Amino acid sequence: MQPQDIQQELERARDSGPTKTLVIPPCPELLSQLQRVMEAEDPDLNAVARIAGSDVAMSAALLKLVNSPLYARSRPVQTVEQAMATLGLRQTAAMLTGFLVRSSLPVNSPLLGQFWERSGRRALALGHIARQLYNLEPDLAHTMGLFSHVGIPVMLQGLRGYSSTLVEAQARIDRSFIATENAAHRTDHAVVGALVARTWRLAPTIQLAVRLHHDFNIFGDEQLPLEVRSLVAANLVADHMVHRYDTLESEADWLAHGPACMDFLGVTEMEVTDWMDTLHEAFAAPTA
Repeated sequence: MQPQDIQQELERARDSGPTKTLVIPPCPELLSQLQRVMEAEDPDLNAVARIAGSDVAMSAALLKLVNSPLYARSRPVQTVEQAMATLGLRQTAAMLTGFLVRSSLPVNSPLLGQFWERSGRRALALGHIARQLYNLEPDLAHTMGLFSHVGIPVMLQGLRGYSSTLVEAQARIDRSFIATENAAHRTDHAVVGALVARTWRLAPTIQLAVRLHHDFNIFGDEQLPLEVRSLVAANLVADHMVHRYDTLESEADWLAHGPACMDFLGVTEMEVTDWMDTLHEAFAAPTA
């Protein structure tokens, strides 16, 4: 499947079928502002700082992250500007994106307990994995972690009967999560998540990776960008790390495709365990 095929599939999904009436929340205005700044050839640091400082809770979340054990600073950071100097511009933008996504898509259902906490951990894990591999942009990987499952709360809020489907999909072991979704609704959270990413004008790489994050037959498909395939593989590794942290049983996807993902990325189980040890304290208080 070529990238243009996937984009055409998303257009068809939005124009017809079960997703036609699905309400996708508009992109938050602050996120739109942030995207415009970051699209410039030379992004304005002061503009990003103003966006970060425009919301007290967002500023506090940024400072909380920078002062977490993940960054091991000898002195606490006290200002947004200091936090940006620690993180760098693009990683700061990724962290702000996470906060704005979480604020714009509240999850109130008991069926999705700790959804954003786990998304935050997945984002931290993906960013860390990217820094170890050197062939993935950490900010892009962080954003992938936030958006890979974002279709689930959107479907829960907008599709009748999806709560029952969610319970069934989480319980079944004879078929995949998305197969259960498609059997009931003729669509799945990978498609819906990609539509959210498309509506919010996220990078095409993120749109493709979200759409394909349950498709583990793509690793040899050189028609797809290497970065997309790497994000899909790293996303499953990150999911596995979060499941182990939460002392949950390994998901069917990991049992079936985990070795192939690690092999594609060129990493070992020992390395994944080391990454978990490094991130353990940061996982305890993640910030999306």
